[in-house]
Amino acid sequence: MRRILRRNPIPHPVWQGVTRRVAVLQRLDAVQMAHLRELTTWFLHSKAINGAQGLEVTLDMRVAVAAQACLLILNLDIDYFENWVEVILYPGAFRVNHEQRDDIGLVHSEARDLTGEAWLRGPVILSWDDVERDTTHPQPGHNVVLHEFAHKLDGLNGVTNGMPPLHRGMNRKRWAEDFSAAYDALCIQVSAGETALINPYAATSPAEFFAVACEYYFTAPEILKICCPGVHRQLALFYRKTAGL
Repeated sequence: MRRILRRNPIPHPVWQGVTRRVAVLQRLDAVQMAHLRELTTWFLHSKAINGAQGLEVTLDMRVAVAAQACLLILNLDIDYFENWVEVILYPGAFRVNHEQRDDIGLVHSEARDLTGEAWLRGPVILSWDDVERDTTHPQPGHNVVLHEFAHKLDGLNGVTNGMPPLHRGMNRKRWAEDFSAAYDALCIQVSAGETALINPYAATSPAEFFAVACEYYFTAPEILKICCPGVHRQLALFYRKTAGL
């Protein structure tokens, strides 16, 4: 790590110029920002960030993506971002085709426009328009970088199901109880057409609930604590109580 930091420093004007514009980083103190800079430097050395559809990716763009991604592992370890090597940036939302099998076994192809996607053993794909919006005009509970990289953490057990590998001392049963209770309550609210305190997209699946909860934990922890106190408590343990949250 020291060799990487020494040989691949992020220019100070770039780091300061980018991070001052990223709202989700404003809760961090000077020590945390210094560590985040080290993690971001490692990330930029270890992961390729490539543009698609002719998008030219600048150093500022790469730093903006990497710094927000590394916020998730600020108190964890770089091993949490292992087994993949690339981030792909599209200029805006991108269309993907997914095949789904129905109840009688027929396979249907569905085209959807996405702002982000995380492959289990492959790249993270992001819409730069949405990354930039979350960076400069944030909304509580919305951050596409945090959302997709949370899926990466979730998938470390080999499947994205809302249960990332927990630290020693964390209670797997308590995690499942807290997340299941909050997820079930949200699904009931959404099904009844009631207004939810958090993004109703979280009711899509346990995996999406986890990713959305992570968005709120870092961008609007007060809302998550009111809406889902058990989930907030579990994420504080998982992310090792990032200061200011």
